[in-house]
Amino acid sequence: MSTRHILRSLPTSSRPSIPRAARCISTSSSVGQIPPSTHSSSASSSTPPSSSTSTSTSTSGKTTHFGFKEVPEEQKETLVGSVFSSVASSYDVMNDAMSLGIHRLWKDSFVTSMLPRLSPSLHQNPGTTIEPRASFKCLDVAGGTGDIALRILDRAREKFGSRDIEVEIVDLNQGMLDEGRKRVAKTLYYNTPQITFTHGNAQSLPSHIADNSIDLYTIAFGIRNCTSLPAVLSEAYRVLKPGGKIGVLEFGKVSNPLFKEIYRQYSFQFIPIMGKILAGDSESYQYLIESIERFPTQPEFAQLMINAGFQTGQLREGKGGAWTDYTNGIATAWTGVKA
Repeated sequence: MSTRHILRSLPTSSRPSIPRAARCISTSSSVGQIPPSTHSSSASSSTPPSSSTSTSTSTSGKTTHFGFKEVPEEQKETLVGSVFSSVASSYDVMNDAMSLGIHRLWKDSFVTSMLPRLSPSLHQNPGTTIEPRASFKCLDVAGGTGDIALRILDRAREKFGSRDIEVEIVDLNQGMLDEGRKRVAKTLYYNTPQITFTHGNAQSLPSHIADNSIDLYTIAFGIRNCTSLPAVLSEAYRVLKPGGKIGVLEFGKVSNPLFKEIYRQYSFQFIPIMGKILAGDSESYQYLIESIERFPTQPEFAQLMINAGFQTGQLREGKGGAWTDYTNGIATAWTGVKA
């Protein structure tokens, strides 16, 4: 079934072309809810109140949002998977169109902040018995096309001369992973152990990723599509080593009222049209824009990270703060450390 048919089968109320802020942000659903502070119990989300616009029923009784729609929790993963299967082959082209290419600068800055330094590697002659150096282990979740993983490897090699680094990409969508494999085939990392691809769920990572085994966990423009943010953050905390870092890059909330309205007009009127032109699918991109609007605010998400057990900066933006805004808050990077 196509994404268009799946989206149209969902119940929905009439939707204005430019939604009001009151409808855009919800913290009552399981995705945006801020639970009591404890990382040991954050993998389960509480039941949100039912939406007045939803007529779907859930076998578990729990609902969550899929864009501006309320759907049974167990359906969201399939619905999101269908969206990304639809847009996988044109995903990077659309990212350029949606952000006017600025997403590349956001990602560069994000990776730079997550890898401030690494020790250089030393070449070993064949037959030598130099003790091998332990690899720096990175886990890039929801990173199917390899955008962040390749930036990590390139920075390690070009800036620090480090080849003792490995990145495993975990993504729920096989189409996105396939696009990433094609991209890696054009690089010097092709068929090397420095990069691997794994089909898996951010909320329940593959069993081979052990507790306390990862040095750096990244997730870029993917966490807002997950059903339970606390579950994702709990898994990240579990697999990181003590002292390991987490970096979350996601669309944020614009604070300047004038710029915020301009950005909303652009998002809801222009981006779905571009999706239709470039990808032949306006409805998938309509969902992506709606999912941005439903994501928690910068302080709310920082609190979720604290609740999961991470040490962050103060609950503010900038140096010494828990997050850094890019382009007036259109995108935001949150960082934390596992104690």
